[in-house]
Amino acid sequence: MIGLWSEQASGFLVVVALFALVTLGLPMLVVPLTWARWLRWPIPDATDGRNLSVYFGRCLGAVICVQAVVVLLAADDVALQPVLFAILVGQFAVMIAVHVWGALRQIQPLSETLETVGWAVLLVLALLFTPDISF
Repeated sequence: MIGLWSEQASGFLVVVALFALVTLGLPMLVVPLTWARWLRWPIPDATDGRNLSVYFGRCLGAVICVQAVVVLLAADDVALQPVLFAILVGQFAVMIAVHVWGALRQIQPLSETLETVGWAVLLVLALLFTPDISF
């Protein structure tokens, strides 16, 4: 299963990076509380809670934006592809764990629990597009 579609690894990286940039990175960086409302997260009333939520949202959005841009710039570099896929596979696996944990503890909106399926699909797709990962 691993690497079945590795010839199209560059295309997969571009699509995933653009998707992450548009749906996660930029909204979290620019309008983190609006993004949270879209996913049905309760927004804290207290100023301190709102400030902390905005801060963490923007920090994570910034990290996602930088990672997406790096993936976009390096997508065609076959020497870097194994590293990019190792990062993405690890990231997708951890996101599955985070979302399952939140679902089990019932501390997240239903949209986040359903999102677990999306992360699982991305993990399987990443494995299917992964080039040779021998370092």
